Amino acid sequence: MNTLKPKERMQIQRNEMPEQKPEERVHNFNEVPLGFDPEMAVLEATRCLDCKKPECIAGCPVGIDIPGFLNKIVDQDFAGAAAKIRETNFLPAICGRVCPQDQQCELVCIVGRKNKPVSIGYLERFVSDYERDNGIRTTPEVAPPTGHSMAVVGSGPAGLTAAYELRKRGHEVTVFEAFHRGGGVLVYGIPRFRLPLEVIDEDIRTLEEMGVKFQYDAIVGKSMTLDELMGPEFGFSSIFLGTGAGLPKMLGIKGENLNGIYSANEYLTRIYMMGALHFPEYVTPIHQGAKVGVIGAGNTAMDVARTAKRMGAEVTVYYRRSREEAPARKEELRHATEEFINFKFLTNPVEFIGDENYTLKAIKCEVMTLAEPDESGRRKPIGTGEFFTEDVDTVVFSLGCNVNPIIAEATPELKTDKWGVVSADRGTLETSKKGVFAGGDIITGGAKVITAMGQAKIAAQAMHDYVMSLEMETA
Repeated sequence: MNTLKPKERMQIQRNEMPEQKPEERVHNFNEVPLGFDPEMAVLEATRCLDCKKPECIAGCPVGIDIPGFLNKIVDQDFAGAAAKIRETNFLPAICGRVCPQDQQCELVCIVGRKNKPVSIGYLERFVSDYERDNGIRTTPEVAPPTGHSMAVVGSGPAGLTAAYELRKRGHEVTVFEAFHRGGGVLVYGIPRFRLPLEVIDEDIRTLEEMGVKFQYDAIVGKSMTLDELMGPEFGFSSIFLGTGAGLPKMLGIKGENLNGIYSANEYLTRIYMMGALHFPEYVTPIHQGAKVGVIGAGNTAMDVARTAKRMGAEVTVYYRRSREEAPARKEELRHATEEFINFKFLTNPVEFIGDENYTLKAIKCEVMTLAEPDESGRRKPIGTGEFFTEDVDTVVFSLGCNVNPIIAEATPELKTDKWGVVSADRGTLETSKKGVFAGGDIITGGAKVITAMGQAKIAAQAMHDYVMSLEMETA
C-alpha cells in the first residue's frame, strides 16, 4: 500500500534505467538497458498517484491494470505484480522492452503533467524478468476442450497472442510459421541488444506447455491454402492471419539494384535469424562494407544503424525531414546518437552510383527544406535543388513495408485495399472470407507490437464466439 501523500510522490524524481556505456556496447550484442533492481523498482512504482480514473489503462492497447501492478510492486509483491499484468498481457517481458510507452500509457500518465511520467515500461520489464529469473512463472490454465481446432498463421506478436487466447479457451491450436523457428518479427526484425532470444523463447515454450503446436517451414498460400486448412485434410474451424507486413518499400530511384543495397528485412533477417553475425559458424553470410548508409529514421532504421555499427561500419542515417519529425522513439534516437551514428537530416537520396562491377560506391542526395504544416500538422519536405555525393559501400532501406501478397493471391475471396492490406471488420476483425480473422500489420500495413497484440485479443474472442455459434446452429 502506497502510504505517501500525492504531493510527496510528485516530488520523487523518475529513476533512469542503468545502461551499458556506449563505447562498450557498440562492440557487443548484449542488451543495452540493464534493468531496475528491486529498490529502484519500488521507488519508481511509489511515484504512481493511483488515480481514481487511470488514463494509463485506456492508453494501453491490451488494457493492463497498471495501477494494480504498480501497487503490488510498492508492496514488494513482485510475483503478484507479474500475475496482475498477465491477466491481460501474455508478453510482458517483450512489451516492457519494445513498446513505445512514451506514446501510449506514459503519454497520458498524470504524473507527467508536472514531472516525468512513471516508468511503466521499465517496471513491466522488471516484474517479468523477476518472474523468469526466479523460476516462478506457471503454465496458464486451459479450459476444457471445445472440440474445435484453430489455425494461427504467423508466429509474431499477433500470432503468439492469438494462439494463447484461443488455447486458454479450450481450443486445439496449431501455429503455421514460414521460417524455421518461432517469433516472427520479434526474432528477425528486432536486434538482440533490444530483445534477447531467451525472452521470446520462454513465451513460445509456455505456449507449447499449454498444448499449442508449431509447424515450421510452412508457407500458407504456397504449402497449403486457407481452403485446405479449413477442409477435411486439416479440419480447422477458424483461422487467424497474423503474417505481418514483410514486403519492403523502396524508392524506385536509379541504381537501386546495385550490389550492396538491402532492404531492412533482408539485412536484419540475415543477421539475427540466419546468424550472419556469427559467420562462418553459421553458413549464411552478409556483405557489409566499411561505410553504411541507412535510409529512413524510424525504429527499424535505428535497429539497422546500431546493428551495422556493431558489425564494424561507419554508419550514416539519411532522412528527408528533420530530427523533430523522425518517427523513431526518442530513446532509440538517443541510443543511436550515443553510439556514434551520423545523422544527415533534410537529406533525400536521388541516385546510387556503382562501379564497373555493379557494386555500390556512392550515394547522391538532395538537400531538403520543410514547408509549412499541412492539415495533419506535418511539414512536407521540398527539394532545394542543391545536391551532394558521398562514398558508401552498403545501403539499407528502412522505409517500412507493405503486406506480403502470397495469401491474398491464393485466396480470391480475401478482400484487400490497393496496397494489399487485408480488409477486416472493425468490431470482430473477421475478413471477407467466412471464418478467417486477422490482426496486426496485415490489416494495418504496419503498426506497433502492442497494437498487434490488442487486435489479436479481439480477434480471438470473436473466433471463439464464431465457432461456438456453429454448435448452436447445428444443435
